Amino acid sequence: MKTMRREGLVRYLKWLYPNLKVKRWFLLAVLGIFLFATGFAVMNDGVALGYAELEFREVVYRLTGSAPPTAIPTGLVISALGILAIAIGFKRMLYSIISGLLPDNEGRIVDVIYARQHLMRGPKIVVVGGGTGLSSLLRGLKNYTCNLTAIVTVSDDGGSSGRLREEMGIQPPGDVRNCLVALAETEDIMDALFSYRFESGTLEGHSLGNLFLAGLTDTFGDFQKGIERVSKVFALRGKVFPSTLEQVELMADFEDGRRVEGETAVRDIDGKICRVFLKPSDCTPLPGALKALEEADLIVLGPGSLYTSVLPNLLVTGLREKIREVSAPCVYVCNVMTEKGETDGYRVSDHLKAILDHCGPGFVDAVLATKGEITPSILQRYVEEEAIPVLTDPKEVERLGAQYFEANLVQERNVVRHDPDKLAKELIRLLFRLKPIGERIALVDAYLLSQKLRRTT
Repeated sequence: MKTMRREGLVRYLKWLYPNLKVKRWFLLAVLGIFLFATGFAVMNDGVALGYAELEFREVVYRLTGSAPPTAIPTGLVISALGILAIAIGFKRMLYSIISGLLPDNEGRIVDVIYARQHLMRGPKIVVVGGGTGLSSLLRGLKNYTCNLTAIVTVSDDGGSSGRLREEMGIQPPGDVRNCLVALAETEDIMDALFSYRFESGTLEGHSLGNLFLAGLTDTFGDFQKGIERVSKVFALRGKVFPSTLEQVELMADFEDGRRVEGETAVRDIDGKICRVFLKPSDCTPLPGALKALEEADLIVLGPGSLYTSVLPNLLVTGLREKIREVSAPCVYVCNVMTEKGETDGYRVSDHLKAILDHCGPGFVDAVLATKGEITPSILQRYVEEEAIPVLTDPKEVERLGAQYFEANLVQERNVVRHDPDKLAKELIRLLFRLKPIGERIALVDAYLLSQKLRRTT
């Protein structure tokens, strides 16, 4: 006990170390408080100061050669000086502390604090999936709320993630890394750091972010603890959980009777998939992921590869049961394009039906699909890759028991993707529509605050 008290005392005394640039401003603020109180005392005809106040007025008289000032003007001047000293002292002390913690953000510290405080009031949204679709969605949603939770698939067995998984026995870090980058406050810096890929030597093909997560996992003995350390260091606007900490393999049964093992093999083999499942089948989710689902205002499935990114999460024992149990509406975001080998010729309703076949009827409350024209030159390239835009069929979706919504969510660059901001806005609107009327006021308030924040920053 004495040792703990001594350590605590030493920790507080560290504020007295030289060159912290904190003590001088703290003392100035304290002086300001004293002057402010003195001014009030002077305005009260010196009752609180007694003889000292009279001496003060006499000094002013001798210095100025004029009649001694009355108590009220003198008190106002002293109090004003006190307020000025308090403002300067606390401002400079705050900037001294912030410059050590966030050296690039001193000039916009008010914006940073304002953003954090108001985004914390945003809706609680849980997104479930993997691949680039999930990270793209998070990149848009983080502008509207900090209460984000990503539940990420861990069945990837290809590339750098597959090699680390095989060699070190850890969960594949690739999709998790992308989500961490998407949620970062300083996304450009973290993306440059975590996405750097070695091009030669024994580390050829590995990304720095994957190795970093692998190192943290080895250090702390737990993949989730490694993720949490990254979240603290980079001040992420949300949390990331792997769907399970157990080593799982994705299995798929095809229409022609073949059974294929491994996510990469499932992607590469032609044929129509009947169902997918995990091996072992009794893997369990993390308690933190289940708690996030219990507290969620909205649950979002996708966007992402249907059979290799979205469904593997829902096959974890206890995860789909929790999604069905909670009151939050569940929205499936359908892909813009079909995927060769997975969803050839699939319409929106075919994507929904695959989810319901694996999770049971009534699992999805609403489906969000994309409408809008795609540039012919880009579309032609997809046709050459045997991929086409996913056809919409609202009536069939509603016949399957889900509400149907659509919007222009396309972002065209080298590839066709969901536009992060358009998708985030549409999901926020859907949340307002799907929640009971009595729960909408707080959500609208948070949304308007986030919109104001984005305009001012």
